[in-house]
Amino acid sequence: MTPTTQPPGASSSPARVVVLVSGTGTLLQALLEACVDPSYGVAVVAVGADRDRIAGLDRARDRGLPTFVVPLREHADRASWDVALAEALAEHRPDLVLSAGFMKILGPAVLGRFVVVNTHPALLPSFPGAHAVRDALAHGVRVSGCTLHRVDAGVDTGPILAQRAVAVLPDDTEESLHERIKAAERELLVQELPRLLGR
Repeated sequence: MTPTTQPPGASSSPARVVVLVSGTGTLLQALLEACVDPSYGVAVVAVGADRDRIAGLDRARDRGLPTFVVPLREHADRASWDVALAEALAEHRPDLVLSAGFMKILGPAVLGRFVVVNTHPALLPSFPGAHAVRDALAHGVRVSGCTLHRVDAGVDTGPILAQRAVAVLPDDTEESLHERIKAAERELLVQELPRLLGR
């Protein structure tokens, strides 16, 4: 992900991003809206999922984007699923893969072939895992937030690329705090993705 220099006046093609989703796709939607501006420098070229009939795929199809589904249950084990997912991703020649609420752990076939980034609803390295907002509240923190990080073989252990803080209010519930963190995640992703791709 090294920026490329262009001669004055030369046009640069948008960076190609494939997005992986497992649910409603609100992060995907924020990115799709940003990509409408040609100067943004990023294009979502396909959206993949581990299950069909989800809102995230509907958002992509509404935009006329290619979609693909690679269900874990259709493969003998996680390793063969990981290989199949890598092949599906490769068909779209991504410069970067975005895990946007994708709820499966990626393996070496994907991670060895693509740069993958993810957003997480906490200030890593604190509170990794699937219950980050609940864990932060239970711990009594006064500031939480979100992290954009590179995905590695661990669970939310990859290098931190950017973070944004979100204050925890005295009357916050898990739901109210999570909604504000989601809004910060969308802003962080849209702001940082072109920079990561040298755009």
